[in-house]
Amino acid sequence: MQKEESLLQPNIEQQKALDQNHAKRLKVLLGAAFLMATSAIGPGFLTQTAVFTETLLASFAFVILASIILDIGAQMNIWRIIAVSKKRGQDIANAVLPGLGYIVAFFIVLGGLAFNIGNVGGAGLGINTLLGVDTRIGAVITAAIAIFIFLSKEAGMAMDRVIRWLGGVMILLTAYVMVVSKPPVGEAALRMFVPLEIDFLAIITIVGGTVGGYITFAGAHRLLDAGISGKEHLKQVTNSSVSGILIASLMRIILFLAVLGVVTAGFSLDPENPAASVFQHAAGEIGYRIFGLVLWAAGITSVIGAAYTSVSFLRSFHKKIDQYYKYWIIGFILFSTLVFVSVGRPVTLLILAGALNGLILPLSLGSILLAAHNSNIIGDYKHPVWMTVFGGIVVVLTAYLGIRTLITTIPQLF
Repeated sequence: MQKEESLLQPNIEQQKALDQNHAKRLKVLLGAAFLMATSAIGPGFLTQTAVFTETLLASFAFVILASIILDIGAQMNIWRIIAVSKKRGQDIANAVLPGLGYIVAFFIVLGGLAFNIGNVGGAGLGINTLLGVDTRIGAVITAAIAIFIFLSKEAGMAMDRVIRWLGGVMILLTAYVMVVSKPPVGEAALRMFVPLEIDFLAIITIVGGTVGGYITFAGAHRLLDAGISGKEHLKQVTNSSVSGILIASLMRIILFLAVLGVVTAGFSLDPENPAASVFQHAAGEIGYRIFGLVLWAAGITSVIGAAYTSVSFLRSFHKKIDQYYKYWIIGFILFSTLVFVSVGRPVTLLILAGALNGLILPLSLGSILLAAHNSNIIGDYKHPVWMTVFGGIVVVLTAYLGIRTLITTIPQLF
């Protein structure tokens, strides 16, 4: 009897180890989805959604639906090829065309830095709204918390945990405001499929705001760092990529309905801070404080996502960057905070980065699509044709918007 028990013991321990590894993998997959989603849900996301909803009313539901479809098409292509090739985005681009990875990395790091200054400022404003603390002090507090996360021994797991919790808090608090605003849900559901007007510029803008720049690479690079890659994990990677889009889209839908409830009740949004006025009109002073917490959560999660992903685009270029990448992330956050505290948001840099950001998705996704059919990069993997077509449509549409934005923006700088 004792002999039988001794034989069973290793099997039990092996099963426990397998269960623990499985649970850890699920947490990483969920964390990657939330990292991508919360990177998208920044201060600009809140403002953008409020403004478009006030303009298009219930027909904005169609814009959201169309953008979800295009977002999934773009994200699945990028995450799957990164997983199969076991290479980061810049390495894939360099393999497609020598030097292209450096160009992609330059644009992403520049855009990430510029928008991170805005993210730090947004988080500082969130603390100001919530507690009345000076915005600059709020920005420093936010940076300190983000740096503490990356200083922890298990920085990756700590980041996943914080991102998941704050993402959930944002969604739940915004859902409360949505309920009290009493939106016309039936009208929104109808206009999702039968819009009164179709704004193609809004669709492409929303797509760029959800999967543009560094955002779509955030979760994919996180999975690569965690060792979840290769064809054997393709199904899990694909599910995580779609989950990231659905989480970000859930937040956008909830916020859209909250705004719709306010504007259909006859209120006009404050052009200086449209998202804040939604929360205040819907739930009074409590709503305004809730907005502060949501804005802070959106700001700090975007700070984490922007810093982590931007530095991941530099790690391949020198072994010292890869070896000390956590300190490069901390330096990225410190520099962004220093710029905000000392000079505020540098308007010229933000305008230029915004214009260049529109070119990042067609450039990066275009290189991914070329890599998807290059056996030297992806081996014997066969990429689905429908995914390539989907991705090609997104490349063409976002390239058009990016060039258009660049043409209209450059004159503003001179």
